[in-house]
Amino acid sequence: MNPKHDDDFYGWTMAEAELLRQRKFNELDIEHLIEELESMGASEKREIHSRMEQLLKHLLKWKYQPDLQCRSWKNSIRNQRKALSAVIKDNPSLKPTIPEYIKDAYKDALEGAIEETGVYKKNFPTECPYTFEQIMDDEFYPE
Repeated sequence: MNPKHDDDFYGWTMAEAELLRQRKFNELDIEHLIEELESMGASEKREIHSRMEQLLKHLLKWKYQPDLQCRSWKNSIRNQRKALSAVIKDNPSLKPTIPEYIKDAYKDALEGAIEETGVYKKNFPTECPYTFEQIMDDEFYPE
């Protein structure tokens, strides 16, 4: 008897994979497979949002705290760009939704930048001032 989804997730995934390999489709736990596939897709969307949020927050901090600019901030920006690029490359069907990710992630990045910098909210743009091309450009650092 195969492990149950809720009792032994790893065992369940290995058993389901083996059933797929053996083409025993009638024995698959279809409902849980559907849930897990949808969850995997949602995970990629969350990854894009998270990476975009961190990147935008660091770009805001770079612009609004120029006296504190340092190598670690630059490294964080570069690392987030690299990671975000990889997620988008691995999930090209999400690329058309990037403008929405920028809009949503900017709201969270703005809150984080305000909290971390102590700069008043009124000093920041209400909408993301950067294009996707700027956000991803390794040479772009807002002045």
